[in-house]
Amino acid sequence: MISNKGDEVDENFKSSFLSSAELMKDKLGDALCLAKWKQVSLHLTTGLNNSCYHPPLHQIPLSELKNNPSALHNTQLKKDTRKAMLNGVKPDECQYCWRMEANGNLSDRHYRSGEPWAKKDFNEIISSSPCKDITPSYVEVNFNHACNLKCSYCSPQFSSTWMQEVKELGGYPTSTTHNDLTHFSGNRIPIPHGQDNPYVDAFWEWWPELYQELEHFRMTGGEPLMDKNTYKVFDYVLENPKSNLHLNVTSNFSVEEKLWQKYLGYVKQLCDGRIEHFMQYVSIDTWGEQAEYLRNGLDFDLLWNRVNQFLKEVPSYNSITFIVTMNNLSVSGFGQLLEGIKELRREYNDTYQRIWFDMPVLRSPLWQSMQLLPEPYIAKMKSYQKWMEDNIETEHTRFRGFKDYEIQKMERDINWMSEPLDKHYADNQKADFYRFFNEHDKRRGTNFLETFPEMRTFWDECKYHAQY
Repeated sequence: MISNKGDEVDENFKSSFLSSAELMKDKLGDALCLAKWKQVSLHLTTGLNNSCYHPPLHQIPLSELKNNPSALHNTQLKKDTRKAMLNGVKPDECQYCWRMEANGNLSDRHYRSGEPWAKKDFNEIISSSPCKDITPSYVEVNFNHACNLKCSYCSPQFSSTWMQEVKELGGYPTSTTHNDLTHFSGNRIPIPHGQDNPYVDAFWEWWPELYQELEHFRMTGGEPLMDKNTYKVFDYVLENPKSNLHLNVTSNFSVEEKLWQKYLGYVKQLCDGRIEHFMQYVSIDTWGEQAEYLRNGLDFDLLWNRVNQFLKEVPSYNSITFIVTMNNLSVSGFGQLLEGIKELRREYNDTYQRIWFDMPVLRSPLWQSMQLLPEPYIAKMKSYQKWMEDNIETEHTRFRGFKDYEIQKMERDINWMSEPLDKHYADNQKADFYRFFNEHDKRRGTNFLETFPEMRTFWDECKYHAQY
């Protein structure tokens, strides 16, 4: 049915994922990250890219792209960064990982570089010229910003419904006006759907060459289920099966039923031996109505029902990963989400791991950072970590408990959350928290205190800072 590659454990039940990250920590030294060579995230709606989601996006120059479609990945800026890394220089754009490592944690550069698609080329990378064009083995693509949700931390760059709202009502009244249209000019404004897009054209020119080296291909958005390019990729893969391909899609699982059925039909075909594995990423940040508040337009029950439908109707060659963007509205209901994940593992995991989750921390907008929350919320997160430790995967709970690296990532997030902030800075961000969500309630017919009654003290503190 499927190998369990990537989820192996040793005789002490330590995961290969964690062991590989620890090994790469020693091999990489202080500055190197293989993602700069072997991974790319392409935002074709704006002509921007980065190696992973931590560094700032940078422009793909059309002048570089003209005769070399691989410049979608191999920009001169990225080549300069590769050179710096090989010389032991830590690029400023990678501060997220440097801060995690300063706290004594494994960072995402250790985990990413330790994955098979990256570490297999370690020796070649450290011995080759940084000016050489590299064909990545892990590619993420955003073809289109069409989306049916308005997640609180998102942007008109990535959501057409966000764009529609701010066109009608303007930006939000935070200290730095948030999502105002005046901010979205030049490379910040998406190329409209239906208009010629040189970045999408370059992608399809590069695609046949890229496909030969691909091991992981992930489509994000916007909402990929709403984009024709998603199904163009599916058709190509169905016509050109690839036994080592991990095909991945990120979705909110909340599209209209007709589109959902079309998508599910494609996935069933793809998971009939055409690829090595299909990873379905599902974006969800907490539980129930609180998740709906965070991801405006979401029907949580519909999402959860479709998760179960997917797992039942597509029984092989696939998994689901919940992407939990950890922010200050995630904390209250996060324990329920962990319980839901554990129950899915109990029901659907048998011979291999089908239910995964990741917990990247939100760093922008700043008023949704977990770092603004007071000590009782840190204690709550520690209680979740303790519960995970009490339910760690063992030989007798194989595929049903929590992984060692999941617990390590939880600890990493708690350490991030616990970092002290300058009081004046934090108070300003709390004021913006109130300004944003107070306006959110007015525009969208939501009610913060009815949805998060346990956060009243924090809400009142934020309101105080907004008023004085």
